[in-house]
Amino acid sequence: MIPRVLTVAGSDSGGGAGIQADLKTMLALGVHGMSVITAVTAQNSLGVQGAWELPVEAVRAQYRSVVDDIGVQAVKTGMLASAELVEAVAELIGGTDAPAVIDPVGVSKHGDSLLASSALESVRTKLLPVATVATPNLDEVAQLTGVHVESEEQLRQAAAAVLEYGPRWVLIKGGHLPGDAVDLLTDGSAEHWLRAPRHDNRHTHGTGCTLASAIASGLAKGLAVPEAVTAAKDYVTGAIEAGFALGGGIGPVDHGWRFRAGA
Repeated sequence: MIPRVLTVAGSDSGGGAGIQADLKTMLALGVHGMSVITAVTAQNSLGVQGAWELPVEAVRAQYRSVVDDIGVQAVKTGMLASAELVEAVAELIGGTDAPAVIDPVGVSKHGDSLLASSALESVRTKLLPVATVATPNLDEVAQLTGVHVESEEQLRQAAAAVLEYGPRWVLIKGGHLPGDAVDLLTDGSAEHWLRAPRHDNRHTHGTGCTLASAIASGLAKGLAVPEAVTAAKDYVTGAIEAGFALGGGIGPVDHGWRFRAGA
């Protein structure tokens, strides 16, 4: 049977991030993608013009509908918007026998808030403890832990601070630092440094969603965490290089870059 991956996230009407990016990534990587929509956004290449979260009961119903009938080999989270949704999703994931990739989405690529400040404590105490892999970027690390990373050497400090909240592994994404795109994956003992060339391409909308979904796809296929993350890093690096202009602002990464490269 094709491995099944469930994304629990918000909808991006522009198609570059959120549920849309997750499902495209899953298709590209050969797994069956399913979705629980937590919020609807009016969003394009210029930013987020509006966001409306769904009721907790609607999120619970979607999750139970998929998991109880179809089953999942991995779960991935994105935009959860509020403390109530964070806590409900954490409870659902905690009762599901599958690895979970937690992308603690705080703000959009354009700087628009996608998580209420009142939800941060719920992310720390409810959501991160159920994570197989947490994938914060440097802004999210600062938001969650107060650690501000300005150099590659500080990635260890950031990882230690996030691990204190209970995820089994953390991937600190150092893409906002100068130089090569360097990420640190660690469980507190083993360390894996992942490096990739930085591509001169501003069309990077959906990078975080795409990476987390790619990791979840690898875990669903039975890969160990380091192998799943390494494969996901390779995939998203190619997607960033192939990112394209869309609208008048920041375009998306190209989720189908491997299809086009082989055409």
